Amino acid sequence: MKVVTAEEMRNIDRLTIEKYGIPGTVLMERAGLSVAEKVRELFEKKKIIVLAGGGNNGGDGIAAARNLHNWGWHVRVLLMLREDKLSPDCLSQYRMAKHSGVAIEFRKGVTEKDLHGSLVIDALLGTGINKDVTSFMADVIRFVNAADVKVVAVDIPSGISSDSGQIMGAAVQADYTVTFGLPKIGHILYPGADYSGQLSVEEIGFPEELLSSESLSFETIEKEAASLLIPERPGYSHKGTYGHILVIAGSKGKTGSALMTARACLRTGAGLVTIGVPETLIDIFQSRVTEEMVLPLPDTGRGTFSAMAYDQIRNFLDTRADVLAIGPGITVDEETANLLKKLLETVTVPMVLDADAINVLAGRKDILKKVKAPVILTPHAGEMARFLTSSAGKSVKNKDKEELKIEIESNRIGLSRASAMETGAYFVLKGAPTIVADPEGRVFINTTGNPGMATAGSGDVLTGMLAGLMGQGMHPVDACRLAVFLHGLAGDIAAEAQGMHSLIASDIIDSIPRAFLSLHAYHHCP
Repeated sequence: MKVVTAEEMRNIDRLTIEKYGIPGTVLMERAGLSVAEKVRELFEKKKIIVLAGGGNNGGDGIAAARNLHNWGWHVRVLLMLREDKLSPDCLSQYRMAKHSGVAIEFRKGVTEKDLHGSLVIDALLGTGINKDVTSFMADVIRFVNAADVKVVAVDIPSGISSDSGQIMGAAVQADYTVTFGLPKIGHILYPGADYSGQLSVEEIGFPEELLSSESLSFETIEKEAASLLIPERPGYSHKGTYGHILVIAGSKGKTGSALMTARACLRTGAGLVTIGVPETLIDIFQSRVTEEMVLPLPDTGRGTFSAMAYDQIRNFLDTRADVLAIGPGITVDEETANLLKKLLETVTVPMVLDADAINVLAGRKDILKKVKAPVILTPHAGEMARFLTSSAGKSVKNKDKEELKIEIESNRIGLSRASAMETGAYFVLKGAPTIVADPEGRVFINTTGNPGMATAGSGDVLTGMLAGLMGQGMHPVDACRLAVFLHGLAGDIAAEAQGMHSLIASDIIDSIPRAFLSLHAYHHCP
């Protein structure tokens, strides 16, 4: 499903009115009706308080109030602006509601008596806010949040940024949100996702061609779309058909990273997986692998990769491997960094970079512009912060890193998109939710996963899944979309069995088969 910014939704609204001739009053009527119908669906008949602002969001809320009043509900509207400050459509709804007998008061606050025993419909601010909520409106929002009431938000909880999901000074904590046409970014990103509660997307008359326009760059990754991406397994095939992946990973004390990456790669359908490991650790790996193969590579004597491993890796890639996955647990040893830099500049097979491979690129992102094949980066917020440091070798204070991490979390989509477009790489910014951005400026927001996946090795599993799908010939952006959805779905399946607190990365790997089966069942259901 497409996801929009506030400006994009305003444009859809404008084109619906100007190009298709559907009056704004009709859209508002249908918006108010859809909110009223959702309230009737969710709740038994009870007292309703509609908190309304003076814009079109307030008009939607007043239209909902009139419908509920006509159905016999006890409804009061508290309007937070004077009559002469209402937008034209809101003013029209105010007059219709007043003539219909709806109780309406002009107020600059609410009391405990107003809210006691009531269901609150939040129609204060809507999607258009671009500065912090202050003054009496902030006080109203805080009062509602402190009250023991259920809240249904109209379009988006008041005080949540439609474009980032951030709290603009103060925000209504809704139990349910009814939005129109398409979800907004602020419904999907945190903390907006938490503040929205249960989200319903209602159709109120926007033309379908506007809602599915290619000009809309953001969309969620849903089960239906993911099920259609699964690579086929032809009857006449062999292990070579599904790709040979070279995993360069692990170091002294971090051998598990390599093993989890390789195992996830196989579980996702790769035909062959070889793990390139520092040669002094070969005995550890040989004793733990089963289906995977192992390639000993020159190391520094410290259990890390030597720059001298380059020729062997290049020969393997040129003659045997289809995809290179590199980074989990390799450390940022200087020789390892030189090895990675040389590989990035010369390798001609698709690459997946994770963990220390991304850390090595801190301040060196221009290297990505020299890459001769598709490359996918899978940073979490901390790795993204290091990647975005301005110059190679620059020392970044912990305070600066933390500030940058906060900035990244508050602008996950914008920074991922800008980085992908600038470097020509594909970015998978891990987190809640995981964001996929491609060099064309498209952004895909994952809808699976849970807090139990915040555990050591979860990212290594995703790296293996991405490489495994790339090895089966998938386009990078499709591999990213399917991998992050399957990864989250496997985590959800594992959480059902193990609980979130006990979930470990190996549980995610073990649940990959059931995640595939779930998608297959969805795709083939009648």
